Amino acid sequence: MAASSSIPGPQPVSKAALEAKLAEFDNIPLFMKSLPTDDTEDVALAALQSLAHDGTPDEVAGNFKEQGNEYFKGKRYREALGFYTQGVDAKPDDPVLHEALLCNRAACNLELKNFGSVLRDCSKALTLNPKSSKAFYRSASALVALDRVEEALDCCDRCLAFDVENKGVLQLRERAVKVKAEKDRREREKAERLRKEQEAQRRLDIAFRERNLISLPKADGSSNPYAPHFDPEDPTGSTLIIPVFFLYPQHATSDVIPEFVEDTPFALHLQAMFPPQAPAPEWDRKGEYVDGQLVVYAMTHRKRLLKVGKKMSLRDVCKAAKAKEGEKRDGLEVKDGCVTFVVVPKGEVEAKWVEEFKKTREA
Repeated sequence: MAASSSIPGPQPVSKAALEAKLAEFDNIPLFMKSLPTDDTEDVALAALQSLAHDGTPDEVAGNFKEQGNEYFKGKRYREALGFYTQGVDAKPDDPVLHEALLCNRAACNLELKNFGSVLRDCSKALTLNPKSSKAFYRSASALVALDRVEEALDCCDRCLAFDVENKGVLQLRERAVKVKAEKDRREREKAERLRKEQEAQRRLDIAFRERNLISLPKADGSSNPYAPHFDPEDPTGSTLIIPVFFLYPQHATSDVIPEFVEDTPFALHLQAMFPPQAPAPEWDRKGEYVDGQLVVYAMTHRKRLLKVGKKMSLRDVCKAAKAKEGEKRDGLEVKDGCVTFVVVPKGEVEAKWVEEFKKTREA
């Protein structure tokens, strides 16, 4: 019976080791992606450098162009870009060759999404040849990518004026037309939204003035999701809905009524929030907040204190907040989209709070 072989098979190589091995190839002249521009003591490298730059500017540029083409075919656009750049830097005398290098470099930058570089090279190419279809095509492609579709269409039309049947340009123009149509649609919708928002704000401003509501600038970082608006269920479109804060000062807490219809009496909200049969809120340990035992106060912009009657609606309070004849404008403040009212138990708590408010106003 033959002895079993112990010869090991191929061993796996780590990713780091593999990358190190591949990097070594960059130092072997035959496998170099591009030649170093600095002087070198390596005889083989020095010979390759000399060979690459040996000849007339057109010959040198042509060699770099061919090398760039090979890398471009392999979709190695960055390496191709380097060779085309060296070709341009060789300053060829042949305008056709110079134009080709610029257009080819633009093609690389188009793939790499360097659209500004595409436009610069194509502009130079068109200076050399005003009828460069490739330069027009690549310019238009970059402009479409930058959403500058009107300019892209202009490029296509200029090209088609002398190259009528250029399929690539025709297809690109068709695409640009579709992009422009979509862009125009978005802009129309945006303009219509803006118009409606401005109209809604104008109507709201008028409604505020009619109701003696004074809107304060929003605080930085304010994220209140509520905002005054007209009641969509009102066919006349004249009833205002305003978010309202109820503050309970002795407990440093509050409630928000996000949609307080201006014609609704305050009593209805108090009945719903503090019914006598329901358990008291957690923060009301003394059980003081019960409908029938509460009073509501409004504070105007000029620090007047208005006591809100049970049957009064928000619209009624707005009317009561109006300044007297000959006095400066006054009204209820709308801060961060809300109007604030204070709710306190009748009696001692109410008297204490009113006294503290008057001291604050006088300070």
